[in-house]
Amino acid sequence: MRLKINWDALGVFASIACAIHCAVLPLFISSLSLLGVNIIKNTAFEYGMIFLAFAVGLYSLYHGVRKHHRSFWPVLIFSIGMLFLFAKQLWHQWEIWFLVPAVTCIVTAHYQNYRLCRTHATTHEGGCAH
Repeated sequence: MRLKINWDALGVFASIACAIHCAVLPLFISSLSLLGVNIIKNTAFEYGMIFLAFAVGLYSLYHGVRKHHRSFWPVLIFSIGMLFLFAKQLWHQWEIWFLVPAVTCIVTAHYQNYRLCRTHATTHEGGCAH
């Protein structure tokens, strides 16, 4: 039995986990330093997570575009969200102003991709394995 991964669901989960990470982690700054955890404001860690989210998200959207609906709107919306995430890293003083639209765009892109994959007339044509 093959394990099937719903990449859109994984992308939405990763986006929500990222939003929780960005919103909740600052609340624990003082206690994490007591435990020796040093991932807060670690630039390499933050960029690594953004690139990981970008890779997973782009892969899930690519499958939908190529195999199902041929609409690039989800990819465009996702790319705008990723640009907001990069802007959040560059301009920390406006972090929350970039984070909210970033997560909104990324989750919307995955939802649109999922919806288009399920409603388009050519769903499961052309060798789709699921």
